[in-house]
Amino acid sequence: MQPVAKIFAGRATKALAAQIASSYGIPLGEVNILQFSDGEFLPSFIKSVRGSRVFLIQSTMPSSDNLFELLQMIDAAKRASARHITAVIPYFGYARQDRKDQPRVPITSKLVTNLLEAAGATRVMTMDLHADQIQGFFEIPVDHLYSSSLFIPDIEKLKLLDLTIASPDMGGSKRATRYGNQLGAEVVICYKQRKQANQIDKMTVIGDVSNRHVILVDDMVDTGGTLVKAAEMLIDQGAKTVRAYCTHGVLSGQAVEKIENSKLEELVITNTIPQLKQSSKIRVLDVAGLFASVMQKVNSNESISGHFVM
Repeated sequence: MQPVAKIFAGRATKALAAQIASSYGIPLGEVNILQFSDGEFLPSFIKSVRGSRVFLIQSTMPSSDNLFELLQMIDAAKRASARHITAVIPYFGYARQDRKDQPRVPITSKLVTNLLEAAGATRVMTMDLHADQIQGFFEIPVDHLYSSSLFIPDIEKLKLLDLTIASPDMGGSKRATRYGNQLGAEVVICYKQRKQANQIDKMTVIGDVSNRHVILVDDMVDTGGTLVKAAEMLIDQGAKTVRAYCTHGVLSGQAVEKIENSKLEELVITNTIPQLKQSSKIRVLDVAGLFASVMQKVNSNESISGHFVM
């Protein structure tokens, strides 16, 4: 007999969680979060979760309160005798800190996996990790979903001839190649050099984009500097149009304004992170149905391998 599924949400992604619960076909559970005057907060479940499969939905973008709130909810569910506790993290924050690339720095993504396991999570579900190998940091099952199942059909609807897929950096070449294979498109790579984080010094393109419709694909867009510079360079190299598909719209600082004033035709993101600013050039695709479908299969112990294509 499968356990009863219950879905709860932290405050950071409550709107997305409500959509996921609606797609799943069950109501979103109530969580009371008591906020103290010094900034501390205390979450509690209104109804029993004993013996249930609990899905706790929260993206862990800054501030770190979002991560800590998720950890507290996991701990509360464990102490309330939930049978299974799945941390559903549409956007896995700190994923860029996945290795020691200079002396005396932490591997924060590994620290986060340790915290989730120590809190009591028995499974993690996430989308488009910045580095696939982060799955190996966990000692519990990880369901790693791909936005390509949404992006590729959307790109096909554009019916662009002379299509080229571009990676905005060397690290994304594998992703771009997969998109290219799925879409039957050519692939190019933008090579960038940085003087420091979030600041690009030089950028060149490896491949020919003249008279091509170019689509940049990436797991996230933060300051927007890379996309804006890449779009400008690709247009200068003879591209007809440049679009971008990026899973997680971090869009920090003046990113929205940069995108709005750039040579990009369009930036397509998902709603893994709630968007506070609007732009005529930014379009958001909904991931709720995808997460709900996988959560249903997890609860009924069905195979979810079909969702891991690409």
